[in-house]
Amino acid sequence: MKTDQQGWQQRQRPPRLERRVDFEDYAQTRAFLEALAELSEAADLYPDISFGRTYVNLSLQADADATELAAEHNDLARRIDALIAPAPISC
Repeated sequence: MKTDQQGWQQRQRPPRLERRVDFEDYAQTRAFLEALAELSEAADLYPDISFGRTYVNLSLQADADATELAAEHNDLARRIDALIAPAPISC
């Protein structure tokens, strides 16, 4: 098991990136899932998702018969990270 990007675990058999994201409440979880849906549709790449009230598990899997992740998987992981990053505090 190897960490690929912030919070992501890179796994083999099949090649994939996995990440768990925790939230304080359901409203934050739902807002993240809605933003993730828009991001996925724009990228035409859809992670496997499981979630509960205050968490989301994500898995970005390589295409069938691929031996490694494509660049678009890593790009989507970076874009997902941007959704998770805390908003800057304004004064």
